[in-house]
Amino acid sequence: MTIRVRRAYDPPAAEDGCRVLVDRLWPRGLARENARIGHWLRELAPSNELRKSFAHDPARWDEFRRRYADELRAPATATATALAELHGLLAEHPVLTLLHAARDTTHNNAEALRQWLACEDVS
Repeated sequence: MTIRVRRAYDPPAAEDGCRVLVDRLWPRGLARENARIGHWLRELAPSNELRKSFAHDPARWDEFRRRYADELRAPATATATALAELHGLLAEHPVLTLLHAARDTTHNNAEALRQWLACEDVS
């Protein structure tokens, strides 16, 4: 199983496999018919409070990842339901691409989610 991360604004590629948007809001200006997004799991996005406190500041990256992991582990929430759906998609598809709208391709919620999934050993 391979989990990739790309910007939602990047043109879809054949090697993307199943494309999953993990942002709370639809990317501004992105036409749905051109996006080739198979699933939109907005509940996997960090809370608004966490997103605002992070503000895509690389100096806050480690704290953001820690707090985001805490949110992902919260039981009996919409996040837990969406995470179960994501695990199902991972079981079905050999390649899954997590999509985000952030300009920073290194410090964003999709990358933090990919790293968290790798540590959780979802295979």
